[in-house]
Amino acid sequence: MLLTVTCLGQFMVLLDNTIVGAALPDMQHGLHLQLTGLQWIVDAYVLLVAMLLLSGGIFADRFGRKRVYLTGVAVFTAASVVCSLAPSLGWLIAGRVLQGIGAAALSPASLALLAAAYPAPQERVKAIGLWAGLSGVGLAAGPVAGGVLTEAFGWPAIFLVNLPIGAALLLAGRRHIEEARNPNAPAIDIPGTVLSVLGVGTLTYGLIEGGARGWTSPVILGSLAVAVLLLAAFVAVEARRRAPMLPLRLFRERLFTVSNAAMAVVGFALTGSSFFFSQFFVYVQGSSILSAGLQTLPTSLAMVLVSPYAGRLAARHGFRVVVTAGLALAGLGLLALGKVHADTGYGNVWWRLAVVGVGFALTMSPLTGAAIQAVSPQEGGLASGISSTTRQIGAVLGVAVLGAVVRARQSDGASFGAGLDSAFLTAGAITLATALVTGLWLARSTPAEGAGALVRSTETPKATAADSR
Repeated sequence: MLLTVTCLGQFMVLLDNTIVGAALPDMQHGLHLQLTGLQWIVDAYVLLVAMLLLSGGIFADRFGRKRVYLTGVAVFTAASVVCSLAPSLGWLIAGRVLQGIGAAALSPASLALLAAAYPAPQERVKAIGLWAGLSGVGLAAGPVAGGVLTEAFGWPAIFLVNLPIGAALLLAGRRHIEEARNPNAPAIDIPGTVLSVLGVGTLTYGLIEGGARGWTSPVILGSLAVAVLLLAAFVAVEARRRAPMLPLRLFRERLFTVSNAAMAVVGFALTGSSFFFSQFFVYVQGSSILSAGLQTLPTSLAMVLVSPYAGRLAARHGFRVVVTAGLALAGLGLLALGKVHADTGYGNVWWRLAVVGVGFALTMSPLTGAAIQAVSPQEGGLASGISSTTRQIGAVLGVAVLGAVVRARQSDGASFGAGLDSAFLTAGAITLATALVTGLWLARSTPAEGAGALVRSTETPKATAADSR
């Protein structure tokens, strides 16, 4: 029963990641939003997940994994109700922030519960494999479920679907999960957590609002300057703390640094581009919301199907070969998407989406495995958490920056479709450049015995946002 409860919780989180993207056009129409409003709906959630993910794992260890897991489920479920009832953008963003807080507690606690319940390595690998597999089902089901629910009942229904799932998890979790904690867990890095949230949040504000207010606006210039100061303060604080949430010494190892930089680009390009997939089909090609949800499926479906094999390929050929090939494939797919237009038939679009999904699926697990291999065995869990966090930070910036690219093109008189082309081309170029970096500097290595299973089990494919975790 514990396996079912923890898997279903992660399923709910990943379902929310992709179901929201399908409903964005209806949200824009129903709430009379501009592009910046849609960006905040996505980034408000991803930002909190990214910045609180590491702290969520420490909370679970210190205060009890069952307690933190059920608290995360309760917060996520209540926040989903707030989102469904939101009468304005402000209320919806507030609900999304609460959802992000709930997900940042729920996700690491669910994995920690599994690890504690299955101490034998072979059983643990199987349990985490099921956890990741069911999560992948949520990822793939999101676009279809979002299209069906939005078409039938409107966008609030995509959040209400979490209500019965959350209620069932709370009832079953209270009865069937046993409490577990780590008395030797490190202290919570409150200054680091606060500075990271404020720094990345302020940077995100400047990037999203810069397109609307103007890049030379005093508010935007001021927010970007404050973001730099806050992030510099974060680095200074982390360098001096005895138990920092982000040990900067890990980045002295090139393999760790390059793998996390590449993971940030994966989050940037994947989440930033998939933010526009449904909008492309609805606003550029004139599809219905239901059809758009189905049409975006090749990316997430390809990721679900290919991800289980990425770890095996990395174990056989090394991290550098698989990651570089995946990034090159994803970059070419994004460049190909930058060439589609209103009159491009779907038969000439779906394979481009699938290529993007296959490419990114080949990168995520090996990049996490590379980060883990770069540190000591005792720090493997920390390295995996940092890898997930960097992907989520990249996702936040991807939605903000690619949205700014679209707005800049529209300000110059281009159509929305032309703006999307520029966004896809930008994401593709950055991804290809990163492939060159990993090809040159991601150390060639062969994982040790058992590392293939570790690589496969430490990363669940996510398309929008923890990443998303």
